[in-house]
Amino acid sequence: MIHLILRFQYDLKKRTIMRASKTKAFSTMWLILLLLVVSLAGCGWCFWGGHCDGDGTGTPDTTAPTVSSSDPADAAIDVGIDSGITATFSEALDPSTITAETFTVTGPGTTPVSGTVAYDVPSNIATFAPTSNLAPDTEFTVTITTGVEDLAGIALASDIVWTFTTAPGAPVPDTTAPTVSSTSPADGATGVAINQRIAATFSERMNVSSIIAAFTVTGPGATSVTGTVAYDVASKIATFTPAGNFATNTDYMATLTTGVRDLAGNGLTSVFEWSFTTGVTLDTTAPLVNSTNPANAATGVVINTKITATFNEAMNPSTITTAAFTVAGPGATPVSGNVTYAAVGNTATFTPAGNLIPNTSYTATITTAVRDLAGNALAVNKDWMFTTAATSDTTAPLVSSTNPANTATNVPINQSINATLSEAMDPSTITTASYTVTGPGATSIIGTVSYDVASFIATFDSTTDLAPNALFTARITTGVEDLAGNALANDFVWTFTTAPDTTPTGPAPVVLGTAGDFVILAKSGIDTVPNSVVTGDIGVSPIDSTAITGFSLVLDASTTFSTSTQVTGMVFAADYTAPTPAIMTTAVSDMQTAYTDAAGRTNPTATELGAGNIGGMTLAPGLYKWGTGVLISTDVTLSGGPNDVWIFQIAGGITQASATSVILTGGALPKNIFWQSFGAVALDTTAHFEGIILCQTEITLATGASINGRLLSQTAVTLDQSTVTQPAP
Repeated sequence: MIHLILRFQYDLKKRTIMRASKTKAFSTMWLILLLLVVSLAGCGWCFWGGHCDGDGTGTPDTTAPTVSSSDPADAAIDVGIDSGITATFSEALDPSTITAETFTVTGPGTTPVSGTVAYDVPSNIATFAPTSNLAPDTEFTVTITTGVEDLAGIALASDIVWTFTTAPGAPVPDTTAPTVSSTSPADGATGVAINQRIAATFSERMNVSSIIAAFTVTGPGATSVTGTVAYDVASKIATFTPAGNFATNTDYMATLTTGVRDLAGNGLTSVFEWSFTTGVTLDTTAPLVNSTNPANAATGVVINTKITATFNEAMNPSTITTAAFTVAGPGATPVSGNVTYAAVGNTATFTPAGNLIPNTSYTATITTAVRDLAGNALAVNKDWMFTTAATSDTTAPLVSSTNPANTATNVPINQSINATLSEAMDPSTITTASYTVTGPGATSIIGTVSYDVASFIATFDSTTDLAPNALFTARITTGVEDLAGNALANDFVWTFTTAPDTTPTGPAPVVLGTAGDFVILAKSGIDTVPNSVVTGDIGVSPIDSTAITGFSLVLDASTTFSTSTQVTGMVFAADYTAPTPAIMTTAVSDMQTAYTDAAGRTNPTATELGAGNIGGMTLAPGLYKWGTGVLISTDVTLSGGPNDVWIFQIAGGITQASATSVILTGGALPKNIFWQSFGAVALDTTAHFEGIILCQTEITLATGASINGRLLSQTAVTLDQSTVTQPAP
């Protein structure tokens, strides 16, 4: 553009010589063109290379950059020997000014620490990575000099200096893999605002560049979402900001690959994914501060407390800084401290650099600079006051209760694991590093944690269902601290056992319809040699009640059913008063339909098992088929759970030897066992049977034989002092 202007100026001068009479006109044209170009550039200062404040007024940036947070924090102790050192700045810097000369670490004393310096542009984070492990139990000093400048060339107002001390003892490198403590939105969330950022909180400090390369969002399907990734060191939160709004009513998947690494180079043990579904609207609602600790006007506050504010929704951690969250003492004197944000409780925490002054009033303020993940700011500043006591809090917190309780059994496999603490806790200390669940054995469970500020309840949610019928161990470590910095005195450990697997195996059950209302149902008659014991209703159709013999029936006054001393239930027949005939017709039809269903099942688990003799076998749930009859010569066992299903397709009949039994183990139930028999079924003396018999012909129980199940015959049923009990529903 400048070239064009100069070219135009040259042509203008040339034409002025040739056409002096038109000098004024062309000069005017030149002025108009210059003004147009300047206007398109936004403002004159920006156009000619100045740094503008962005409002089009041409006001240059004269504000010095500051360090918003550092990690380790000033005066931190027990810092890992393989830790990197980071500083987050208040604005974008000139990367060329972040060097090994302007960002240094020394210790012990003035001994320089060898390392490399890097600067991440999206997050405004400078990192010093030592070339080898730091010395243990040693104080180190970090210095960032005034040689550091922002993009307008404005330097730090003064050198930034802070110290930290490494953990004592022999050097122990960090070999623990990082984990994801929480996400926003949560896995499976629906109705997510289409302008929301996607965030993940880690259990420890992470390598910035590794997150930027390994944090992606896709949807719909495998379509990549364009966006930028930032990492907030203080909160350990990575944020994905889409380039535009998400599509409405669409499924998305967020992914963190194993390329994500902590400062020691340890990666995630497996890819971490979570899904969410958008709604149809933008989030334009301002966030709120739900609660504070101390509460407004609180008195007797311990002098070593941290000051917290809990929001009603997830916040953008990069906006929660020492400029946006301040505490002031007498005469509006600012309190020096660090500010962090914990996604597990949507809580911002101000940690004073030292104890507060006893018996003194303080004012805490959170400004409208803080924003939620959709970019909405607080509507107004949040101010609250409190007055300190003369003492510190030195009492360790306790775990008051857990759910499930210690040694609990039959715990649902999808249950959240809760621990209630005895007092308000520092949410930033409740992570997947300090709150773990393992099982079976030492297998670590992948999950997320949360903390409810009002109830003091910490919750662990597994990303998948727990294994059934297994022992699990939950642990809250001494890494968990209260707001005064007091840790648990000891790790708190409890165990629980999940419920057995209730997922059915085997084929789908046979639907009996109204035939399932009868313990005995026959088309041509039911006969008994007294006295039999029958529990449940019995009935015949299309034959009439004269085909029910040996029961000494007594017709009820309603004439719709009869009773018998041998039957705990009612007796129905096709010749009784309406609606009984129609009920019996439907029941017999449903019996025939169930028989056809059972006989038509395909893909058997086994065929011709034992050449038809299944005595002595133990059979798992499944579909079994024979082209002959089946003999139960000795006891046969059916082993499975209460929802498992067995179907036996038998082209011949069923013969059960005297004094043998069908035995159920593992919780198997007779209501889920179906014996489809084309031929006659004969249970010999004192034999015991389990399951529902769907028989094309007759069913006979010899003297003393018994069954837990149903006898559904398309001809007749004969009992001889037998016991027939309907299965439990």
